[in-house]
Amino acid sequence: MEGALLVLIILVVAAIGFAVYAASKAAGRRNAASLADAKAEARRVIERLGGQVFALSGTDDASRQALADASERYTAASSQIDQAASARQAELAKESAMEGLYYVRAARIALGMDPGPELESLSGQRVAGTVTEDRRVQFEGREIEASPMPSERTPNYYPGGRVAGRPVPAGWYSEPWWKPALVAGAWGVGSAMLFSSLFAGMGGVGYDAQAFESGYADGSGDGLAAAQDGGGWDGGGDFGGDGGGDWGGSDFGDFGGF
Repeated sequence: MEGALLVLIILVVAAIGFAVYAASKAAGRRNAASLADAKAEARRVIERLGGQVFALSGTDDASRQALADASERYTAASSQIDQAASARQAELAKESAMEGLYYVRAARIALGMDPGPELESLSGQRVAGTVTEDRRVQFEGREIEASPMPSERTPNYYPGGRVAGRPVPAGWYSEPWWKPALVAGAWGVGSAMLFSSLFAGMGGVGYDAQAFESGYADGSGDGLAAAQDGGGWDGGGDFGGDGGGDWGGSDFGDFGGF
């Protein structure tokens, strides 16, 4: 009797072990398939970006800068996809490449060319809004301009999205004033004043910078809610891969920024 019971226990344990092993193998196959699909999609976008970058040449500051930024994203995305070990990491590589395509689109606009077909939205892009009018403000001893169109005074394009937890509207700027925050992962003192003076009351942006500074910037979400209530945002996700942490790093794709 005891021998039969022992045999039964062994069979049950073996069956459980086999079931766990089979489930693990099935999960592994699913993960591998998901990674392969995500890599294929990312490479498709990266190749598209590369073709555009190598086919265009800038003729002025705005188009040259936009193409330089697109080239940066191409290099970053190519490196990211080579290192990707999960579907999420492959998706971040695709996000970098999509951002690069926005810079290509901006370069084509600056060159007076057809911008091409609409692109897949970047996460967080709708939240950030769009510059809809010319603005010029004084900030920390320098003049910063924003415009919906490229010019000699506004040659720096940004496709729109969150940088270090705060939305930066899509548009053309006199300087890439968001880059220090992107590299450092945090905004400096006085940044709320810049947001308020540069974007307050602008159609297409419409958020209260001070409410955002006091709430959402510290991760509580209260400032975001206040901004949405006051400005009619339509919601959205994170920009540049700020929805993971798979690889660590800055808000730009979690791969170390620029």
